[in-house]
Amino acid sequence: MRQPSSRAAIPASQPLGLVQAQRLHLAAQGLLRPPRRRARAQDVVAAVERMRLLQIDSIHVVARSPYLVLHARLGTYPPEWLDEALAQGRLAECWAHEACFVPAAEIGLHRAWRERDGHWAHRHAARMHREHRPAMDALLARIRADGAVRAADFPREDRGASGWWEWKPEKRWLEAWFALGELMVTRRDRFQRVYDLAERVLAKLDPPFVPCDAPADALRRRFILDSVHALGVTQARWIADYYRLKPAVGDAELAPLVAAGDLLQVRVKGWDAPGYVHPGHAELLGQAMRGQLRATHTALLSPFDPLVWDRARVQAMFGFEYAIECYTPAPKRRFGYYVLPILHRGRLVGRLDAKAHRAGGVFEVKALFLEPGVEATPMLLRDLAAAIARTAQWHGTPAVRLGRCRPATLAVPLRAALRDA
Repeated sequence: MRQPSSRAAIPASQPLGLVQAQRLHLAAQGLLRPPRRRARAQDVVAAVERMRLLQIDSIHVVARSPYLVLHARLGTYPPEWLDEALAQGRLAECWAHEACFVPAAEIGLHRAWRERDGHWAHRHAARMHREHRPAMDALLARIRADGAVRAADFPREDRGASGWWEWKPEKRWLEAWFALGELMVTRRDRFQRVYDLAERVLAKLDPPFVPCDAPADALRRRFILDSVHALGVTQARWIADYYRLKPAVGDAELAPLVAAGDLLQVRVKGWDAPGYVHPGHAELLGQAMRGQLRATHTALLSPFDPLVWDRARVQAMFGFEYAIECYTPAPKRRFGYYVLPILHRGRLVGRLDAKAHRAGGVFEVKALFLEPGVEATPMLLRDLAAAIARTAQWHGTPAVRLGRCRPATLAVPLRAALRDA
């Protein structure tokens, strides 16, 4: 996007309305309008570049999170495109917000930041290496000699063990070497990581890998600016979470960036703190201030979508109280195990608890909840039914089964809209 010709192009005295701020936020994330054409393979990388990162999560009650995040932005696309982009070196995996896909061009920044103990995963891995040095070094030597491996290549001796975090030693060691940067993920095999020496993976990146020797303060500044760009408009307090920066970012740290023209400061009605916009979004900011950003997209969002993963941000920005309940004990869940927020024309209007029954081709909406005060208008019913049907069809589970609804009166007209969709 074009840079503003002068800082005077954005009136400092003009406040941004909350709805305008929401739409600027959605535009930056690629969620303001539905896609205008069929997706192409390069759109996967472009979407990750826009968001700056794509969080990885392996829960597959519906589609795994990274595929679902992309579906909300690209519409129907072959999920293999994400796997291919990784295998071809156009994306890379690293620790960022959490474990994430990032653009290949930015892996040097992430490796440099991690080498400065910039993420908890690096510190944890360094401790594990101190405690298991001989075994971990032997594992690395095997990969150097014999090539890439999966955790599944190592048989498990304690077959009775189970649970997410009860990994066999080799899996923990592979993950530690990954966090330390000696190993990278060269591809995924049925979503299982295939680990190889970092030097081999870096050699295939497109664009070619360039090491980064920037000092820590310059790296932090870069991640702050990239976070603001990805968020569209943000308060200082929400910036650090995007890349898990520590210490937290405050207005005092951003003041020199505003003075230098590297950030724009704006007032947002209803906020008790300044808002910040990247100059690269100056044109979008102007459109937002003139009321020219129209929100027309309806989509089901992953629980790990950048739009909703920060509870404080989504509460302040959209008035939407959200928690990822898959890690909450069942008796304490309010809405369900894998609850997808519903984005409708610029608002977060509800959520649904979904489960895909792949063998039977059924997309089960176990429960659907509209937010208090949201009216089930014909437009909402039509758009919501279409979004559910699109997701179900893309997922290969085209038969939609609707369970309980709140309000209960929503069930009959929504079932009718689903039949039409």
